[in-house]
Amino acid sequence: MPRAAVLSIHARVEGTTPDAWADPALVQLWGPRYSVYAVAAEDRAVFTLGRLPEDEKGLRRAVETASRLEGLLDGRELPFGQVGNNSLRYGAATGRLLLRWDGARQPTVRIVAAPDMEPSAARAELVRRYLHIFGPASAASFADWAALSARSARGTFEAIEAELLAVRSPLGDAWILASDEPSFLAEPDPPGAARLLPSGDSWWLYQGADRELLVADAGRRAQLWTPRVWPGALMVDGEIAGTWRRANADIRIETWRAFSPTERAAIESEAASLPLPITGGPRVHMDGA
Repeated sequence: MPRAAVLSIHARVEGTTPDAWADPALVQLWGPRYSVYAVAAEDRAVFTLGRLPEDEKGLRRAVETASRLEGLLDGRELPFGQVGNNSLRYGAATGRLLLRWDGARQPTVRIVAAPDMEPSAARAELVRRYLHIFGPASAASFADWAALSARSARGTFEAIEAELLAVRSPLGDAWILASDEPSFLAEPDPPGAARLLPSGDSWWLYQGADRELLVADAGRRAQLWTPRVWPGALMVDGEIAGTWRRANADIRIETWRAFSPTERAAIESEAASLPLPITGGPRVHMDGA
């Protein structure tokens, strides 16, 4: 969500402000699995047309939904509840439907011109972005993440096969971008002392067995990837070491191990630096190990 996107940006970029989600360099849209994403405005085609259905029925539904919404809005930007229901999401893959949502109130919806990009090219670029962030990965895992058919995912992987490198990961055979090979072989940069990653952050947005690579303990995995709304992930010295949730100014952290005084100070400092729309700063509560 947009406010979670601000926290994800903050974890990577110094000087992030609470209103970063509204920067004109970003747009909000229904992305993979129809979740609300904040993406670079210049990448709108990748995250929309890259998921445009290839079957006739799905393509017609997407195009007709966007066209009906254009007629209804008639150039206006209106609250989501005034223009329809969740079926509007099917029009998002045309790249014409954009949202504006601060996370506190109902999102507004507007129609814009379609991106100037071929869907096949957008799909190929979406695979590249996916592998760059989540690789090593497979066509099957990409299909699951993007909610595309297995056939479409396999076809796109085959179309860019010359750009890929086959690798063996702890979970079996997979692919990476050949251009990313040097980064896999290089020594990693030192991790931040502590980070509070929001629910859905790409650093831990994995499915199935991939989650075992981040959190080996099955009980801990169940605490992080819950059946309902996920908590945030506490990362200390490059490893997930607990979960966190926020209610207004209160940040409650469930720790998975004991922390040294230096680590606790780093966690508290990171919490205090979060770009939150509150006054007086957050109150941090740590429970658990």
